[in-house]
Amino acid sequence: HTDLNCLSVIQFAVEMLMIKHIIVCGHYGCGGIEAAMEDKQHGLIDNWLRHIRDVGRYHAEKLENLSPDDKLDSLCELNVVEQVNNVCSTSIVQTAWENGQDLSVHGWIYDIENGLLQDLGTRSSPQK
Repeated sequence: HTDLNCLSVIQFAVEMLMIKHIIVCGHYGCGGIEAAMEDKQHGLIDNWLRHIRDVGRYHAEKLENLSPDDKLDSLCELNVVEQVNNVCSTSIVQTAWENGQDLSVHGWIYDIENGLLQDLGTRSSPQK
């Protein structure tokens, strides 16, 4: 929501380049997700990890009975879905959709062990 660098890139791509697709791509084995799952402070990065921790708390019931590895993988996926929702709720994307721009937002996850991308089925486009 507050990453001005990311928002600037999205705004330029959507408004100036008129892109048709935004891809939010996470990856399994993410160190940021691992750090967010730890019960300790990490310094300035905690401001970024807070959003991941919020996703974990929101989905706590779904995650609680998973093995640590499955929990990490699931939280990686859930974070991508949440970030797709965040991108879709920006004024940049909302305005593009209101203006009839052909723009879709996708959520993918990359498996660094086998090199495969998986579409998480979170494609969002304007409601018609």
